[in-house]
Amino acid sequence: MRLPSLLPVRANKKKWGVLILAAFLAWLLALVAARFLIVEAPIARADAIVIMSGSAVVNERAAFAAQLYKSGRAPAVILTNDNQRSSWSSAEQRNPFYYERAVALLTAAGVPRESITILPQPVSGTYEEVTLVSGYAQQQKLHSILVVTSAYHSRRTLWTLRQVFANSNIDVGLVAVPPGIQSPSPSTWWLHIRGWRMVAGEYAKMIYYRLR
Repeated sequence: MRLPSLLPVRANKKKWGVLILAAFLAWLLALVAARFLIVEAPIARADAIVIMSGSAVVNERAAFAAQLYKSGRAPAVILTNDNQRSSWSSAEQRNPFYYERAVALLTAAGVPRESITILPQPVSGTYEEVTLVSGYAQQQKLHSILVVTSAYHSRRTLWTLRQVFANSNIDVGLVAVPPGIQSPSPSTWWLHIRGWRMVAGEYAKMIYYRLR
C-alpha cells in the first residue's frame, strides 16, 4: 500500500509561515511608522499653553491641556480658530465652533475662563496657525509657550514651530497627547479610518511641508 505524500502538507505549512511572517512585518512597519510621528520637546514651565486646533481630536487636546494647566505648567491657555463648527447644540440652538467647544471642555475641567485667550483670526493649516501664535506671543512679550497637540501631529508641528520661531527669543516646548483616546493606538491605527487619516495622511502632509 502506497503512503500519501507529505509534500502538500509541508508546502501548505511553508505557505502559511510566509503569510504569517509577511503579516508580522507589515504590522511592525505600521507600528514603526506611527511611532516615528510621535515626538516631544517638553519644557518645565511656560508663560502659556497653546492648544493646536483639530476638530476630530478637540476632546483629547483640551483634556490634556487642562491637566497641564492644573499641574502648574502655565498660567494661561491659548486657543486658535480653525473656523470649523461642531455638532448641533440643543442648549445653544446652533452649531458652536470647535474653539468654543474647547473653551467649554477646559472650564468644565477646572480652567478659569479668564485664563483662556482665543485668537479669533481663522487659520487653515498648521503653518498658518503657528505663524499666528508666533505673532501673538511676540506682541504679548511671552518668553515661552508649551504647545499641546495630538501624537501623530507632533513631529510636523514641532518642525513647523522651529521654523517659525527660529529668529525669536521665545522658548518653545511641545507635548503630545498619548494616543488611545481619540487618536488610535500605534499598534492598531491601520484598523481605523481615522488612523489612516492621522498616520498615512500625516506623511503626505510632511512631504508637502518639506517641499514647500
